[in-house]
Amino acid sequence: MALQALQSSGVAFRKILSHFPEELSLAFAYGSGVYRQVGPSSDQKVSLAPGQAPRRDSASSHENAMLDFVFTVDDPVAWHSKNLKKNWNHYSFLKVLGPKIITTVQNNYGAGVYYNPLIMCDGRLIKYGVISTSILIEDLLNWNNLYIAGRLQKPVKIIAMNENVALRSALDKNLKSAVTTAFLMLPESFSEEDLFIEIAGLSYSDKSPEGQFTQLMTLPKTLQQQINHVMDPPGKNRDVEETLLQVAHDPDCGEVVRRGLSAIVRPSSMKQSTKGIFTAGMKKTVVYSSLKLHKMWKGWLRKTS
Repeated sequence: MALQALQSSGVAFRKILSHFPEELSLAFAYGSGVYRQVGPSSDQKVSLAPGQAPRRDSASSHENAMLDFVFTVDDPVAWHSKNLKKNWNHYSFLKVLGPKIITTVQNNYGAGVYYNPLIMCDGRLIKYGVISTSILIEDLLNWNNLYIAGRLQKPVKIIAMNENVALRSALDKNLKSAVTTAFLMLPESFSEEDLFIEIAGLSYSDKSPEGQFTQLMTLPKTLQQQINHVMDPPGKNRDVEETLLQVAHDPDCGEVVRRGLSAIVRPSSMKQSTKGIFTAGMKKTVVYSSLKLHKMWKGWLRKTS
């Protein structure tokens, strides 16, 4: 279904940002609270009664779907220190350990993101993740875990961004890598919808082995390494370039790329989900997981009806 931008203005989003420390290199919103699919469930709302878990409610026009944010910060310790003073109740039990421990958990476990979910802010239910600018740049360039980098390949609403040239360049490189990877996975012929969704903006030619090898050589380092791991038999220990040359001549080149992507995404998603138990707290984790399961179930019902 087509995505439809909701009528939430940039002013409303920036008003929410005013509740947090200002030192952000990038802030963006994503998900159904910003974009919705045009369909029978597009008016579904989320409301939060005092002392109760969030519930779905289609009656209220004031309470919209939960807003998802990601905040990128140059100095996570300093940012969390200020945020703890402003928003102490956003954090789980880890807040008593201080900003340095929170930053250690953020940087060294999962996908490098620290999430605070199910927060009421300025009359809206929100979830926000915090990631270090340097870690985000590495993920954008190399696809170390393809967690936030993958999110930035989908529709997002940029709310704030500073003049960090390295970050802007990495954001551009991430999109170019996504286009190249999508093209490698497309069949010889594809629909107009496939063209605009999967490889928008790409100038493409006949998919020759030479062309595919050139594209494989421009992929992010971590994806190249995972492709090498998929194709490299035990004891062979070939270098990455040799493996990519073989893949370029393989009729199943696209499937090999998919397997490489899966090897990146699956572990990082599992680790980030496990990390959420500690960063969000057990109660919020259970409530948030139930909301996600409910959303998945509703989506499945729509597809099968």
